[in-house]
Amino acid sequence: MRSVWDEPRPSPSPPPRAWWDWALVGVFAAAVVLEGVVRPDLPALSVAVTVGLVPTLLWRRSRPLPVLVVAFGVSGVVPLVTGGGAAEMYTTGYLLLLPYALFRWGSGREVVAGSAVVLAKFGLSLAFDGPGLADAVGGFAVLFSVGALGTALRYRAGARARELDRVRLLERERLARDLHDTVAHHVSAMAVRAQAGLATASRPGAAVDALRVIETEASRTLTEMRAMVRALRRGGPADLAPSPRVGDLERLAGRCGSGPAVEVHLDGPLDELPPPVGTAVYRLAQEAVTNARRHARNATRVEVRVTADDRSVRLRVSDDGETGSLRPGAAPGYGIVGMVERAHLLGGTCEAAPDPGRGWTVTAVLPRSGAA
Repeated sequence: MRSVWDEPRPSPSPPPRAWWDWALVGVFAAAVVLEGVVRPDLPALSVAVTVGLVPTLLWRRSRPLPVLVVAFGVSGVVPLVTGGGAAEMYTTGYLLLLPYALFRWGSGREVVAGSAVVLAKFGLSLAFDGPGLADAVGGFAVLFSVGALGTALRYRAGARARELDRVRLLERERLARDLHDTVAHHVSAMAVRAQAGLATASRPGAAVDALRVIETEASRTLTEMRAMVRALRRGGPADLAPSPRVGDLERLAGRCGSGPAVEVHLDGPLDELPPPVGTAVYRLAQEAVTNARRHARNATRVEVRVTADDRSVRLRVSDDGETGSLRPGAAPGYGIVGMVERAHLLGGTCEAAPDPGRGWTVTAVLPRSGAA
């Protein structure tokens, strides 16, 4: 119970109100008025109150507990005012959206308090109207099902959010390793030069002292950087293979089994591309090609095109598969999330969308400097 009580809201900022929320309110309000017209046995106060409570649906995600208390509290008092005995309105079923929203968007404290209000309203109805046992069990089953549905969707969304965070962290770890390989190369060269300067120095002096400082700082930087990367890997197996570059994109060309053929085109000044950017271009192209081979249905060709100028590098990966369809048995993954995260970390952008005619296209633009 303590864990339930301390459960925070699934999101500090729930989805904003959309046009269909207003449409939902309009539809339910019209339905309530229509039921009041076709059923003359309904008290006018009941119809008016039911219509007046419909707008509470607009705040069901941002204020789930207050709107539930208002709606169920007012609807529980109305039978007392009207004297009871009146037939129930079928359109009051829209109130079930409020306990669903409470379990879907409310905190643990709000869920507990709201559940108490709902059960009190349910108990009041049993005592006042005196329905049969079957009706009581059925009503409780409906309320329980609504709460269970809200809880299931709440934790399903939470699981997806955690998986997205895991993918982003994994992409940051890969980028950290690539940056480590790049920086370690330059720092190692600095350390070697410092050692050579110490070995060939003909006289002591400020230059020798400076070389000692360079050697010390370079060695310390390498040690700390390796420790950082080991921590990022969280104990996983070390990947000692050198980081790929743009020139390695040629390895993606050709045909893999019965999959589509891959064509690679490189254009522009790519030789002097900074290693982090070159590695990112390769990783993005590799993931895009893998997605096309796995998910593009009836694709026969995948084109990888990299163009560069003095300021940026542009990657475009497109296939000729059927737009909007997946190969049977292919489950979509989180590769695009990782691609967007890597491009964002380097100050660039990455987009994936279906083409108007046929196939999918992944487009990424990275600044040549590789800095955000």
